Amino acid sequence: MILVIGNKNYSSWSLRPWVAMKTLGFAFDEKKLPLHGPGAKEAILQYSPAGKVPVLLDGPVTVWDSLAILEYLAERRPELWPAEAAQRARARSLAAEMHSGFPALREHMSMNVRKRYPGRGRTPATLAEIERIQAIWSAAQGPFLFGAFTAADAMYAPVALRFRTYDVPVHNQAYAEALLALPAMREWVAAAEREPESIAALDRYE
Repeated sequence: MILVIGNKNYSSWSLRPWVAMKTLGFAFDEKKLPLHGPGAKEAILQYSPAGKVPVLLDGPVTVWDSLAILEYLAERRPELWPAEAAQRARARSLAAEMHSGFPALREHMSMNVRKRYPGRGRTPATLAEIERIQAIWSAAQGPFLFGAFTAADAMYAPVALRFRTYDVPVHNQAYAEALLALPAMREWVAAAEREPESIAALDRYE
């Protein structure tokens, strides 16, 4: 399998399936494409019919969109979702909520692994969304949302990095630390810090 991703410093959507695949021990290669700059869109379209990353290539199968990739992976590794039906339904609901919601957080606290912007991005809408995330994380069954790591945790993993960048106090610090302590997360962060690319439009608070 090949996972096509964007810049690790900025691409929160790429992180989600990547951290799940690493954590569950999937064998895969990664192909990193620049998100911005001349030819970036055309390069992504060679792999993704939607023109976005991430994209999973598995032989003749092409899967795009982070949540779709996680569902595809769960067909091979069912433990990506909780075993019990009600818990599985809740996990899928939380993953879908992150997938389709939190627009203010995305706009005002975009992922930027290398930077630190304490106090920035606090709009009324962002603060309301942060409170919703705090409520979700406070209900974690420990160490992750449903005890063991699941696709729901993969969906919220970039938020732990956002909260670190913007110095957001977390009610359930143990959960945030569990995400950040994952070997896959540490590997991603180390790679992001080594990346030479700097995108001015995404370094928004410089």
